[in-house]
Amino acid sequence: MSKHIYVYSPSGAVRDKAAFRRGIKRLTALGHQVEVDEAALASHLRFAGDDATRLAAIHRAAASGADVALISRGGYGLTRILAGIQYKQVARAIDKGMLFVGISDFTAFQSAVLARTGGVTWAGPALGEGFGMAAPAQPDEIMAACFDDLLSGQGEGAGWRQLANAKGPLTNATELIATKPMNTGPEGTFGIKKSTVWGGNLTVLSSLLGTPYFPQVKKGLLFLEDVAEHPYRIERMLTQLLHAGVLGQQRAIILGQFTDFKLVPHDRGYKLQSVVDWLRSQVKIPVLTNLPFGHVATKVLLPVGTQAQLLVDGRDAMLYWG
Repeated sequence: MSKHIYVYSPSGAVRDKAAFRRGIKRLTALGHQVEVDEAALASHLRFAGDDATRLAAIHRAAASGADVALISRGGYGLTRILAGIQYKQVARAIDKGMLFVGISDFTAFQSAVLARTGGVTWAGPALGEGFGMAAPAQPDEIMAACFDDLLSGQGEGAGWRQLANAKGPLTNATELIATKPMNTGPEGTFGIKKSTVWGGNLTVLSSLLGTPYFPQVKKGLLFLEDVAEHPYRIERMLTQLLHAGVLGQQRAIILGQFTDFKLVPHDRGYKLQSVVDWLRSQVKIPVLTNLPFGHVATKVLLPVGTQAQLLVDGRDAMLYWG
C-alpha cells in the first residue's frame, strides 16, 4: 500500500528537526514515497518561511500529485495567509483524490477550504507529533491504524466511549468501540442523520468568526479541541460561538481532548467539567465528550466537510461516514 506523501510546512517553523527526520524515516520504512517540500525546514521569525514562502509551499503541495499532503507541524501562521491561497487549485487537487491532513493551526486551512470550496480535508496527525517521537516510543497504534485506513480507503467511522460521569476528567481518550452503526431505540440511545462534520481547534476556529473563511455550516456535527487553554478561556470562546448563533444551529457538539492547562486556587472548583455543564445548559442539542482527537497521541482521523451519522448508545458514541 505504498502512497506518495508530500510533507510541507504552512505554519510554524520546524524546531525539532530530529523529530522531523524520524517522521520521514518511519513513513519511508512503511513503504511510502515521501517527498519533502523544498521549504519544509525554512525559518522566518516563528514561521516556516515568510508568508510568500509558505503560500508557495501550499501550492506546490496541491500541484504535487501526491496521495497525501501532510503538514510538518502546527503552531501559528495560516490565518495570516488565507487570502493568498489559490482555492481553485486546492479544490482541483482534492477532486483528484489528494488528502490534506493536519491538526491545530491547520484548522484555519480546513475551515477556509470548506467555506470557499466545500472541499473535504482530514483532521489528523502532523508529521512531527504523529510520527517523529524518539525511540523507544512508537506512533500511537490507534492513530497509525486510522492513518492506514485513510490511505487504503477503508476508514468508515470513529467510535469512542464518553465520560462515565459529570465529575470525570476531559483529558484522556478511552478505548475505542467497534466502528459500526448501533441500533436506535431504547432510552439513552439515539441517532442523528447525516450531517456535515466540521470543526477542529477551538482557538483557531473562533478567530475566523466573521471572516469569509468561517464555514457557514448549519445542522452540522461540530467537533472541538484545544491545548494549553484554561477552562475559562475555553468557555469564553464557546460563548462567542454561542452568541454568534453558531452553536444553536448545529445538530450536536462533540468535545475532544482539552489538555495541558493548569487550574489555580482562584478557580475555587471551576474546572473543565464546569464548562461542559454550562454549555449543556445553554444549548438544546447533545453535547458529547471525550472524542479521541486533539493534542494527544491517541487520536482518530476525521473528515472535515463530509456527511456523517452520529449514533449514541449510552456512553458509546459513533461517527459513521462509510
